[in-house]
Amino acid sequence: MAYDFQVTIDSAAPHPLADWWAEALGWEREPTDEAFIRRMVQEGQASEEDTMRHNGELVWVVGAAIRHPAGTAPRVLFQLVPEPKTVKNRVHLDVRVGAGAVQAEVERLTARGATVLHTGRQGPHSWVTIADPEGNELCLT
Repeated sequence: MAYDFQVTIDSAAPHPLADWWAEALGWEREPTDEAFIRRMVQEGQASEEDTMRHNGELVWVVGAAIRHPAGTAPRVLFQLVPEPKTVKNRVHLDVRVGAGAVQAEVERLTARGATVLHTGRQGPHSWVTIADPEGNELCLT
């Protein structure tokens, strides 16, 4: 049996981080369903404290998701966690931008808050490891 999955990234501020990653990957934020959120609050399934406004939309405080525009990749969920990131990620995303575009992407993403961590090479393959604004690693190849 084959399973479907999503990638979940812990975050101190899920909505801004989802915005950053959506822009970085050329993906889109998953739309919010304000009517559903309001109904959950009205029915007592959630409280007003479980919601917030982000870019003018009513959203859940605890998370935000992004998706590939063509639906060809797993959903990425950014979930609220109370503790800060303290160690290197054991799992990270390798973003394939093409060898000729790596430096331009590094410059674009560092201008938006990423940090260059290191460069690597294995035979003819090279990459640049960067961290998003919350310190989550990703490699550009």
